[in-house]
Amino acid sequence: MVGTPAWAWGGFLVFIAGMMAVDLVAYRRSSGAMSFRSAAGWSVLWIGLALAFNLVLLMWRGPGPALEFLTGYVVEESLSLDNLFVFLVIFRFFALPARQYRLVLTWGILGAVILRGVMIAAGVALISVFSWAIQAFGVLLVWTAWKLFTEKEEKVEPEVNPLVRLARRFYPVWPRFAGDRFFIRRGRRTLMTPLLVVLLVVSTTDVVFATDSIPAIFAITRDPFIVFTSNMFAVMGLRSIFFMLAGVLHQFRYLREGLAVVLGLIGVKMLVEHHLVIPIPVALAVVAGVLAGSIGLSLVADRRERDAPRPSSISRRGARRRS
Repeated sequence: MVGTPAWAWGGFLVFIAGMMAVDLVAYRRSSGAMSFRSAAGWSVLWIGLALAFNLVLLMWRGPGPALEFLTGYVVEESLSLDNLFVFLVIFRFFALPARQYRLVLTWGILGAVILRGVMIAAGVALISVFSWAIQAFGVLLVWTAWKLFTEKEEKVEPEVNPLVRLARRFYPVWPRFAGDRFFIRRGRRTLMTPLLVVLLVVSTTDVVFATDSIPAIFAITRDPFIVFTSNMFAVMGLRSIFFMLAGVLHQFRYLREGLAVVLGLIGVKMLVEHHLVIPIPVALAVVAGVLAGSIGLSLVADRRERDAPRPSSISRRGARRRS
């Protein structure tokens, strides 16, 4: 991690660990489910912390790194929104009680922090050794953008999930949820509950998403510290955003297309960077514009659908008689 002193890395890791501990204590003292008001408060807190950190970077390292962090944070947070759709599909597929949503997301985010840290370190090492790695990341992002644009439905297939299959080799699955427990004892046997299966599926899904989002931020900066910190702030705030938007996610019908465009543009930027340098402010403006446009179009389409006149029961009965 050349270029950033060890105290900065250590301080940030302590900060992340402390916030995770506060989060777990808050969960234990709550009823489990997170209200919209609480989720909005936590979302504002995490966004505020990210902006405060950005200000620290501005005073410490200057406007260049600060702008890179802000752009990387916006990119990572926006790409993480697609995770929310998939998480909701997973929870509904397993009929997970709403009270357990927060527990699964809390432990899932803890796993994401560790796994993404490993993936970022691997990405930095790969780029430093192989000059063609950036172009390979660009191809991956363009291909992912095409898949995201063309595939409209998310599928949950736990029976083919490698972590679930591995866990089932050692522990049978108890057919019912058992509160907040991941394992239960029945006689001499230890069984895993469906709650652990959900957590494994969520964690695996986040790793899949990280293979897209982490290469995307390398198009913004090669600084490992900025890559890691912007990623962590985005991931840590993801859970509260989920609870804040869970009830209205279905209204963002064009968000996936917008994210696909963002990924495609970032992939193209990585492919042409040796021939054309795109300034960071331009990249930030384009990402923000595409996301705002996709959300705006979604809300307009949803309002038109709700305001569209529906045939009355009398006209429907008349149509049935004529038929």
